[in-house]
This record gives sequence, C-alpha cells and structure tokens, in this order.
Amino acid sequence: MTSGKVSRVTLILALSLLLALTAEALARSGFSVKQAQVRPEAGQLVLNASVDFVFSEPVLEALDHGVPLTLVFHVQVRRTEAWMWEDSLVDEQWRYTIRYRPLSERYEVHRLPSHDGRDFVTRDAAIRALGELTDQALIGLDRLDPDEDYELQIKVFLDIEELPLPLRPMAYLKPSWKLSSGWTTWPLNH
Repeated sequence: MTSGKVSRVTLILALSLLLALTAEALARSGFSVKQAQVRPEAGQLVLNASVDFVFSEPVLEALDHGVPLTLVFHVQVRRTEAWMWEDSLVDEQWRYTIRYRPLSERYEVHRLPSHDGRDFVTRDAAIRALGELTDQALIGLDRLDPDEDYELQIKVFLDIEELPLPLRPMAYLKPSWKLSSGWTTWPLNH
C-alpha cells in the first residue's frame, strides 16, 4: 500500500471511531420520566414524579463553570379519548433551575420565578433533587368528569433559550445540548 492510501485508511478509521464515540456519548445522555403518581388531597389531585437526568459532558462542563441550566417540566392532563385539537384540562410548564455557585462551592436548585432554593454539596445530589417532584398541585377534582378517563402527559427538556446568549448558537447546533425526555403518558386515576 502506498503512503497516500495508508493515510486515507487511517483517517477513515479515526473518523469512524470518533463518530462511534460521539454516538455512544449521546446515547448515554438524555432525560426520562421514571415514575408519576397522582393522589387526591384536599379536593385536588397532587403529583409526585421522578425524572432521571443524564446530562451530556458539554452541559455538565457549563454547569460546573457557573452557567445556570433551566429545565422545563411540561405537564398536561387530557381526556384519554381526546381529539388532537381538543384543549387539555391542564397545560402547564414548571420551570426549575440548577446552578453552581463557585464562591460557596455549592449547587443550587430552585423553582422559577422564586430564587429561594435548596443548596447541595455535590452535583449528583443536586441533579437527583431536581428530578424529584413532590406534592405538586395538578388539578381540582371538581374539574374531572367521573364518567371520563384521563391521562397525564409529562415532558422534560433543557430550555436552550434560557442559556447565556454566547452559548445559544452552539446549543442550537450541537445535539449534546438538545436534551429532552419526549412525552411520557400515564393513566390518571381519580
């Protein structure tokens, strides 16, 4: 083999390896709604949910350098047999932020628009806490028809629009920043 063919073969092998490693890294990142439970309490349905967040390396690096990340929990309650154009009974977006505070060396998680949150010593503890929704008011029981079946739909995603302006172009172009759970549907028992 000539040196030109060897260098092309080496280049092709190197690019193939790089693509495989990138695909593997992307497959390990993403969000998933693991559990959603709804219970009646004081005349309304209350939601407890668990979300697994697996952030990509570029997102974790940005977080560790003090870039706040905004996560959106998009929650809908719909009739099970609803037509596509039928309005949801609930269609809300709950926004949470996680950020690292370098001076205190702590991670902070809070629900927006409030700035009161909880502090964590480790990044993993903060990410776990971010994924636990507890006692979130969902819908009044009086709004549900006892003869109808309903479903709860949840989607969680990283809000690229809330990133600092210099990071947004890269976040729009790189798949490692497009983190979402996709829609998860759960039967709503009332």
